Amino acid sequence: MLTGSCLCGAVAYQADAAIRGIVHCHCRTCRKTHGAAFSSVTAVPRQAFRWTGGQELLTAVESSPGKFRRFCSRCGSHLMAERVDQPVVLLRLGCLDTAIGEVPQTHIWRSDAASWYDPKRPLAERPEGIA
Repeated sequence: MLTGSCLCGAVAYQADAAIRGIVHCHCRTCRKTHGAAFSSVTAVPRQAFRWTGGQELLTAVESSPGKFRRFCSRCGSHLMAERVDQPVVLLRLGCLDTAIGEVPQTHIWRSDAASWYDPKRPLAERPEGIA
């Protein structure tokens, strides 16, 4: 089972599903929504997903026709996205509370990527903070 929550802890979810793959989306909409170089997501079956707390605090933006990005109205954390006619929902992995192991990963929309980030370029790593 997967669990996730927003930054303030008011909104939470569960998904009775395994993560089969992770997608790092570099499209302009994901970059703007998350204020980052890309958004990391995984798809889970809609019937396996449920809100477990704070559903009344959810709000959404229709970022493209028929696609809704759902987020906490208190802290702004984006938790999931969905096209209501699709059999899957997209979990925003930055809000996942469950630890996961190695799974296949791919980058998409590299043609629309931020000019300042290249996933092929090695970067320095630090355990915490900015140095």
